[in-house]
Amino acid sequence: MIIKLAWRNIWRNKRRTYITVASILFAVLLASFMESLQKGAWNNMISNVVNFYFGYAQIHTKGYWEEQSIDEAFAYTDDLQRTLAGIPQVKAVLPRIESFALASTGNTTTGALVVGIAPKVENGMTQLRSRLTEGAYLTDTDEAVLVAAGLAENLKLRLGDTLVLVSQGYRGVNAAGKYPVKGIVHFGSPELNKQMVYLPLAAAQWFYGAEGLLTSLALHIEHPRDIRPAVQALKSQLDLEQYEVLDWEEMLPDLVQAKALDSAGNYIVYFILYLIIAFGIFGTILMMTKERAYEFGVLVAIGMKRLRLAATVWIEVIMLGLLGALLGILASIPVVAYFHKNPLRFSGDYAVAMEKYGFEPIFPAEFNLHIFVLQAIIVLILTALLAMYPILKIRRLQPVEAMRS
Repeated sequence: MIIKLAWRNIWRNKRRTYITVASILFAVLLASFMESLQKGAWNNMISNVVNFYFGYAQIHTKGYWEEQSIDEAFAYTDDLQRTLAGIPQVKAVLPRIESFALASTGNTTTGALVVGIAPKVENGMTQLRSRLTEGAYLTDTDEAVLVAAGLAENLKLRLGDTLVLVSQGYRGVNAAGKYPVKGIVHFGSPELNKQMVYLPLAAAQWFYGAEGLLTSLALHIEHPRDIRPAVQALKSQLDLEQYEVLDWEEMLPDLVQAKALDSAGNYIVYFILYLIIAFGIFGTILMMTKERAYEFGVLVAIGMKRLRLAATVWIEVIMLGLLGALLGILASIPVVAYFHKNPLRFSGDYAVAMEKYGFEPIFPAEFNLHIFVLQAIIVLILTALLAMYPILKIRRLQPVEAMRS
């Protein structure tokens, strides 16, 4: 009976109901959109850095990641291959040899990360071929390089130009070579875009004087939820006195800390947002309570119990909250879906500033139903708490004064 009465009451004044529902709808929409943008920007950043180069986990010689010296190169033995083949979460293994070198053309020289890759396997995880903007992809037998677009721009390189590489190879041998530019690749991460040079694995091993050796094995793990089981299984089966197994969070602690710091800063923004939302919803509840003061006074005067009246009003507000939250979810889905397919792209000084901090100036919205539902629940809880106001007013209601007001 109370629920039926509450449902009828909310439609007695349709304008008031529409205003209340609309305020809750826009609250859910705004909160969902902000959360989707924040999560989408970070997921895009992590995807650019992790999926397009590092992988979700890597294997190295113990202590390699701290110094990243090519002298810590190791052989990809049959035992290691069998161990990795027995881990179901590992879909592919990307062998690499990498070290820093001076890259030069003409009178211009800059530092670069020279990476030897198995082209076919590398493309299976990082989709490196799809990042080509000019030229052709590498083959296993090439004596040529792929150069990141930012590095090519700094060195004024074009397709067919010769890139001179000078470095220190395995166990201190001199490493020097001249390679034609076969292709130019573009990365979403500005950090990767200004330093990457790719060689076929055999050519890179010869360049570094490290035939048959690798510095890392990047692991292709399809789902983030499989990272921890895969890493734990490898740690239990490998000799940890010889090898180290690191996931992306251990390899990139600065990125993890930056995300945590940004999330902490967003809590302040969300607090302000929810405060604004709360005031908006409270304003409509206050208006409803004031407009119905005479009605409440009459009901109490003719003998309706205050508790039943308060319960009815509270259920009315909850119904409005549920209706507004559901409509907010329905309104949020197409908005977020649009910005998921058509991300916000920044340009000018703001884009330059973002790139200096290693961020791609693109904000795609994260399309995740969990975000919509969570924001709707938060707004609904706020509405339920604010609905305590009319309950308090009813408890203190003086029927005669209410009917005179």
